[in-house]
Amino acid sequence: MPHQPENAMTRKVLFVCTGNICRSPTAEGVFRSLVARDGLAARIASASAGTHGYHIGDPPDPRTVAHAKRRGYDLSALRAKRLETRDFERYDLLLACDAGHHTFLSRMAPRGRRDRVALLMDYAPELGLKEVPDPYYGGAADFEHVLDIVEPAAAGLLAALKRELE
Repeated sequence: MPHQPENAMTRKVLFVCTGNICRSPTAEGVFRSLVARDGLAARIASASAGTHGYHIGDPPDPRTVAHAKRRGYDLSALRAKRLETRDFERYDLLLACDAGHHTFLSRMAPRGRRDRVALLMDYAPELGLKEVPDPYYGGAADFEHVLDIVEPAAAGLLAALKRELE
């Protein structure tokens, strides 16, 4: 990997869902894989968090891990954490998986930081979707659907960040 100057621009992204065990870790894993593939791990970092602390310290839902693994994404090292106010300082972009998360983030954002909040699906406008549906109470098809829509959103996000970094 080429050496990056110390003053090189970097970007940090936080994916947010409710409990941080299904949607946001899926987005984090897919996005990290794309970033690594493009050799940009030194310039683009990502993580995920939940709006609620139901699962702090837990790995992603086993169904999430299994479906992601089938597509080549390893989520096994991820652990759930809860969103913190200081995340609005740590991250350049906080991406909500649905409208409720977007509202939660917008209300929690300190003054002058609301511009860092967006919907993940805004990065895949071609799909015509605003939200990543929660697969938790669903079956295999629901977990596959999450991957089907997160993959193009993650690719769109990466393309946008690459343009910023140029």
